[in-house]
Amino acid sequence: MRVFAGLLFSLLALTAFAAAGKGALPSKYEIADSLKVAEAPSDFPVGFCLLTKGRRQFVAYYDKFRRMTVASRALGSRKWNYRVLPHKVGWDSHNYITMALDRDGNLHVSGDMHCVKLIYYRTGKPWDISTLERFPMTGKQEDRVTYPRFLTDREGNLVFTYRNGSSGNGMRIFNKYDRKTRRWTRLLERPLLDGEGKRNAYPLGPLRGPDGRFHMAWVWRDTPDCATNHHLSYARSGDLVHWESVFGKRIELPITLQKKSLWVDPIPSGGGVINGCEKLAFDESNRPIITYHKSDARGYMQIYAARPEGGKWVIHLLTDWRKPVKFGGGGSMGFIGIRISGLKRAGPGLFTMTYRHRDYGRGRLVIDARTLRPLKKKIPVVPEFPGELQRVRSAFKGMGIRRARDLGGSGEKGVRYILQWETLGRNRDRPRKPPLPKPTSLILYKLRARKT
Repeated sequence: MRVFAGLLFSLLALTAFAAAGKGALPSKYEIADSLKVAEAPSDFPVGFCLLTKGRRQFVAYYDKFRRMTVASRALGSRKWNYRVLPHKVGWDSHNYITMALDRDGNLHVSGDMHCVKLIYYRTGKPWDISTLERFPMTGKQEDRVTYPRFLTDREGNLVFTYRNGSSGNGMRIFNKYDRKTRRWTRLLERPLLDGEGKRNAYPLGPLRGPDGRFHMAWVWRDTPDCATNHHLSYARSGDLVHWESVFGKRIELPITLQKKSLWVDPIPSGGGVINGCEKLAFDESNRPIITYHKSDARGYMQIYAARPEGGKWVIHLLTDWRKPVKFGGGGSMGFIGIRISGLKRAGPGLFTMTYRHRDYGRGRLVIDARTLRPLKKKIPVVPEFPGELQRVRSAFKGMGIRRARDLGGSGEKGVRYILQWETLGRNRDRPRKPPLPKPTSLILYKLRARKT
């Protein structure tokens, strides 16, 4: 089962750190406005979706009755229009919802799936959620669907990708949408990633890099047990159709475990890597950098960064911890004992990344961007969000903040939108026993960049 450690799919479900203390730097943004969308479940986390396009805004979520719902409004209006869809979520944190708009203004919605038949809706009229109607796509390999994601190719055409199969036995499918016929066909006649009935891949991406290419990193997994992740790998493409290694070697599809030219670090099963821990960043030369965690030769958990250098992947050790972190099991995992962020630019020649470790607590690494060596220095970090958005408001024990970033944008300079709500943490997709928290408020925040 997928472990979500940040947006895999342009979605962030984050437990907030403590509010900024006295003397902390002001955040990058201030709250310009807020608007309640609805009440939402708070007894388990599942991903919601926010999409802004020009003067229209859409939110996909589960309401307090766990019904899959789409809300829309015109920017400037404080009134939401709602469309409740005939699907109800249980306790499965895999069952997030995602959306996209095509170039005609038709909304595409998919979600509430974990190894079930494809759930996909499209509007019959542009911008009008009341005309949402369920459709199949190709009708083939759509019976055990998980991890839906919309993206666009270099020409702006809509693409849809998903896993068909299950944890330990699945393949990654890609479809393309034709605006004229309003039909979906295969973008790739063969799966992009194929576990051959023995495993499945958990990809990060494809993501557009600063070089204009699509980049993808992944680990393979042999069974539903998250301890069986292995072999960190990478591939890139200019068009989502033709794929190659980081060194330009063309790869025949489907990509399977046997394509050794795509291996970044051949971590064995049980070696301390977990799907979702791998993160992609790029250096000043547009080389990809993959950060991840695994156990070292002594069995101690460490953070690493891998980058192509001199015709090979070079792996850089970023920590020197002396504690093991063991994990395992199925379902949507909560905190397994280690969690890391991706690299973020922190000024010329510097990256930072944050971590949480069960024995060493929370911390931040400062990394030399040229050598990928950790530096013994502290630098001031400007918080992304105002302190008001970093504080858990619920008095129910164990609640944390969840966020969904905007998959689009209004085009208004210095303005961005986020969704925020509070829930308990993941429970491996299992029901919780009472007492349970009451539904939480799902709030849309309009943020404006602070003037400097």
